[in-house]
Amino acid sequence: MSVRPRVLLADDHAMLLEAFKGMLSASCDIVGAVTDGRALLEAAPTLVPDVIVADISMPRLNGIDACRLLQPKMPGVKWVFLTVNEDADLAREAFRLGASGFVLKSSAASELFTAIQKAMAGRRYITPLIMNGMPEGVFLDQPAPAHPDKITDREREVLQLLAEGLGMKEAAGVLNVTTRTIAFHKYAMMKRLGLKTGAELIQYAVKHGLVGR
Repeated sequence: MSVRPRVLLADDHAMLLEAFKGMLSASCDIVGAVTDGRALLEAAPTLVPDVIVADISMPRLNGIDACRLLQPKMPGVKWVFLTVNEDADLAREAFRLGASGFVLKSSAASELFTAIQKAMAGRRYITPLIMNGMPEGVFLDQPAPAHPDKITDREREVLQLLAEGLGMKEAAGVLNVTTRTIAFHKYAMMKRLGLKTGAELIQYAVKHGLVGR
C-alpha cells in the first residue's frame, strides 16, 4: 500500500483552500491549511508535512520567501508552488530554491496531484503552458544570475510588508524589530536601487513579484 503524502496547504483565498482540500483529500492527508506566509512559518515545523503546496502571492510573506526561510530548517520537505502568474522567471526562481513543482492555478484541477506525486518520487513538475515548448532544463538547471542590486532576504520581508500598506511601526511588530530597523532597511534599499520615493520602492516590489499585481 502506498504511503499517503502529508500535505500542508497555504493560500490566502479561503474558497481555493477548500477546493484544494476536496481535490486532494482522497489521495493525501491534509495536515493543515494557512492563509499567509507568516502563518506558514509557524505551522510547518509543528505539522511536519511531506509536501507544502503554497501560493506564491500571499500576504505578510510571499511563498517564495517562506520557502527561503523554511528550507534550511526543513530540508526534506517538498515544495509545490501555485500561482496565477505565467512569468517564466518566477518559475526559474522557484526551482533555484529547490522547488519540486510549479503549477498554474488554472491548471491545478488536472495537474496539482501529479505535481505532488512527482515531488514524493524525487522528481519535478512544471505546468507545460509555462514552458511554451522549451526543454525542461531551461527552467530546472540554470544557475542563478548575478544581481548586483539584489536586496537581502530581510529587506524583501520588509519591502513586502510596506508594499501591502503597513506602516513602519506595524511592519516592525510583524518582524519583531524596532521601527528604526524598518526605516534603516527601507532607506538602504532606496539608496542601493537608486529610488527616490517610497512609491518607487513599492513599484519595485510589484514588478519583482513581492506583492500581488
